[in-house]
Amino acid sequence: MIRTATPADVPVIHAMVRELAEYEKALDEANATEEQLHEALFGDRPAAYAHVAVADGGGDGEVVGFALWFLNFSTWRGVHGIYLEDLYVRPERRGGGHGKALLTELARICRERGYERLEWSVLNWNAPSIAFYESLGARPQDEWTVYRLTDGALAELGAS
Repeated sequence: MIRTATPADVPVIHAMVRELAEYEKALDEANATEEQLHEALFGDRPAAYAHVAVADGGGDGEVVGFALWFLNFSTWRGVHGIYLEDLYVRPERRGGGHGKALLTELARICRERGYERLEWSVLNWNAPSIAFYESLGARPQDEWTVYRLTDGALAELGAS
């Protein structure tokens, strides 16, 4: 049901990134191109990794979901972890175990490589996803607030 993404998967991953952005009511912010995703995943210095969920458990089946992730590092634990940037399963395929299988694969990678954290963010209003994550044992880290610099504020600070 789950396999490592290949360069041939980039178009469908890109399409699903845009579907996710639309679901999150932020399609206008999703500017990444297929070429950028290809470079990030398969370029000379990959910055991210991806796994895909395929229909009916077949390795060559239709791609119905993906997990895109990268390594982070904990100074407190002294080891890497995985930061899950995006997890998405197409709506008509939800409930089939694809999302859980993607998270299970990332947890397996953590255990295999000695990583001690698997982390991600979820929008506060996304009750179905929150319920799903909590059913797997994930707990919110509500004592932290995510901050972001982007666009003009990032450019201004970087130029100072």
